[in-house]
Amino acid sequence: MKKLLLMLSISILVLAGCGTGGKFAAQTNWEIQDFTYENQRGESVSLEDLKGTVWLATFIFTNCETVCPPMTFNMSDIQQMLDEKGVEDYKIVEFSVDPEVDTPEKLQEYLENYDVIDESKWELLTGYTQEDISKFAEKSFKTLVKDDPNSNQVIHGVSFYLVDQNGVVVKNYNGAQDVPKEEIVIDVETLIEDGK
Repeated sequence: MKKLLLMLSISILVLAGCGTGGKFAAQTNWEIQDFTYENQRGESVSLEDLKGTVWLATFIFTNCETVCPPMTFNMSDIQQMLDEKGVEDYKIVEFSVDPEVDTPEKLQEYLENYDVIDESKWELLTGYTQEDISKFAEKSFKTLVKDDPNSNQVIHGVSFYLVDQNGVVVKNYNGAQDVPKEEIVIDVETLIEDGK
């Protein structure tokens, strides 16, 4: 009987944890520095433009030979899952870590390689120096962006960052391997609901 009660208690806790009824619990509190960059459509995008919207952020570059393609593929999967749940009020923001190469046109070509169901949700950003993005990544996202001295590649983190309606990073996840896609979708959904 004790075993049955224990199993029942655990089941209730697990089910309670899966719901989206509760408030989102932030794990980080990193304020994003103000910015105004250029997206793949040649439009200006600022932190102010994103205020009021929940967004997922990451760092990529178009000539990446390792982690960026799977990361962008994973992000497009997450968008598909959000769409299936009817979640609409969000953005996906990918900052280029190789801005001299990554023109808006190159970023647009890069995005076309992926099965993106709604490109209007995506902001692939460039229009700054690599020094600028290195400082921005470190201060706002606590991550490294650095040229690889032995190749044309750029060293950068593989995290996905969840940003709230006020421009604060509230959680991050591995974006390259064992990506917790369902958890990310639930977190985005919960954060949007909390902001209503």
